[in-house]
Amino acid sequence: QDAFVAFHVDKVLVSKYLKPLQIGELAPDQPSIEPNKNEMLVKDFRELRDTVEKMGLLEPNQLFFFLHLAHILLLDSAAWLILFYFGTSLMPFVVSLLVLTISQVQASWLQHDLGHLSVFRKTKWNHLLHKFVMCHLIGASANWWTLLHSQHHSKPNCFHKDPDIDMHPFLFTLGKKLSVELGIKKKKYMPYNHQHKYFFITLPPLLFPTYFHYHTFYIAYTKRYWVDLAWMMTFYIRFFYTYGLLLDIKSVLAYYFIFRMMESSWFVWVSQMNHIPMDIYYDKNLDWVSTQLQATCNVEQSLFNDWFTGHLNFQIEHHLFPTMPRHNYWKVAPLVKSLCAKHGLEYQCKPLLTAFADIVHSLKSSGELWLDAYLHK
Repeated sequence: QDAFVAFHVDKVLVSKYLKPLQIGELAPDQPSIEPNKNEMLVKDFRELRDTVEKMGLLEPNQLFFFLHLAHILLLDSAAWLILFYFGTSLMPFVVSLLVLTISQVQASWLQHDLGHLSVFRKTKWNHLLHKFVMCHLIGASANWWTLLHSQHHSKPNCFHKDPDIDMHPFLFTLGKKLSVELGIKKKKYMPYNHQHKYFFITLPPLLFPTYFHYHTFYIAYTKRYWVDLAWMMTFYIRFFYTYGLLLDIKSVLAYYFIFRMMESSWFVWVSQMNHIPMDIYYDKNLDWVSTQLQATCNVEQSLFNDWFTGHLNFQIEHHLFPTMPRHNYWKVAPLVKSLCAKHGLEYQCKPLLTAFADIVHSLKSSGELWLDAYLHK
């Protein structure tokens, strides 16, 4: 299936583990494609994927990722050195916070590449460096991320199947149809008609310092990811020991909480600009391409946008080819755009600030739809 092909680099190895689970073949008279799937689109996409492989677009440029890791480590070291050489007064404190935040966010983009097995052709090297970047440099569980993110990619924006939209309905109401449904049922967990306002002070600044902190440790412990937990502890030991040499305990805790808030804000605005404004509803059991396209949109390319978003401005290409190295997204984008045009599918691409604004606009629209349905007699 397309999902199997999209996710796995070493298909022979994966097939080895799947073979014992095979229970039989489809009977000749049974359709292999459900009626609500676009058979011609699936055929054309598979041909496109063959073309992509022949063009070598799934092959990583190791120099690109080495330089990316180098600039992360440089910034990580610089954050501490700024306080060491210039003291802990307000200005060095703020500059150090900014530098560490940049390092952490760029590390989160790199761990995303590693988690998708797009840095090395050998799976084990991706997994090993993923543990170093995610667990040691960031302080979160690599297996926790893989568990949640794989579900997101399988069924993006599908309620009850994509963990990234689990904030509906407890914190926000998402999607037009789900919002109306919630209003008709007279359910109200939050003042959703004001969610476009309280979004600014909830999800962006607080996702990392609160929920992610708790959840990554909870999943790692309950699922017994002992190796991840050991790696994660090296981050906290390193951070609190090195910064504890320069700052008192209150300042260290403040420093940690502030940079986590800044990191969280950056991450949330970038990660949600591609999904929240798109269609959010129950799983419609569409084909792979249609499922990904209805849930994703792109942001215009520029050197800054590529760096700032970790190339997630090419969200459509990333979702269609999750193992593709990010430096090749721009090469496949015209081919994907042509595929969409041929089949009359929308290929959304917008400016960065417009994408940010659309998050707020979509939340406001969903809140208003919920309120109308809620007040309707």
